[in-house]
Amino acid sequence: MDTRNFPTPGAGTAALAPDPVRPAPHVPSRAIRARRRRPAVLAMAVALIAAGGLGGAALYTSSGQRIAVLAVARDVPMGQALTADDLVVAHIAGDPALRPLDARDRARTVGLRATTDLKRGALLLRADLTSDPALQPGQQVVGLAAKRTQLPASRLQPGLQVLVVSTPDSKADGSAADRTPETLTAVVVTVGRVDTDGSQVVDVSVPPADGPRLAAWVATGRFQVILAPRAGGGPTAAASPAPSASGGA
Repeated sequence: MDTRNFPTPGAGTAALAPDPVRPAPHVPSRAIRARRRRPAVLAMAVALIAAGGLGGAALYTSSGQRIAVLAVARDVPMGQALTADDLVVAHIAGDPALRPLDARDRARTVGLRATTDLKRGALLLRADLTSDPALQPGQQVVGLAAKRTQLPASRLQPGLQVLVVSTPDSKADGSAADRTPETLTAVVVTVGRVDTDGSQVVDVSVPPADGPRLAAWVATGRFQVILAPRAGGGPTAAASPAPSASGGA
């Protein structure tokens, strides 16, 4: 059997072998960590933008909801009954401060009288209309087909009291110049639109005793319409005019 001799470790020689060197743990760089977080941040940003867009759309829809209401298609004087041509349907954004008539009330609105002058394009309110008749019970309505020179310059309105004065031809009747002109008291019911030649039809109400006589004046075309005196500085009330005498006003 072979015998081998191993050298004995001398002084200064390590008795044990050194531990192996372990590599340091790998730490991802900051750029890599930022790239890993970026998809999550982008996803959150997209979600926030989508939520904001949906909220804005909902707000716009709620605030911009439009409703159908009635508006005035053309000028309507006070006291005149509304026709279908006077009305138009408008679409506006809903606002609690505005209370115009609903477009579904159009059929019930036709025939009502205007309580004030209605201008084209204005929204129609319930206070602008009334169902009260302009003609008092027992009165007769006579249409005055008048020229521009036969009417006062002030625009007539329903409810105003006027005086209709007979103006006979003094040449045909010599005594007409010496007589006090006959006068009838009437109340304006409806004011027609002015024709291209300046003429206008005005409906007035008079007592039954004055109706035939006023119609005879209108047939001759010799009459003049003047405004009656206003009591107390305000408009004369549309009371039933009393039968007029044949004398002066």
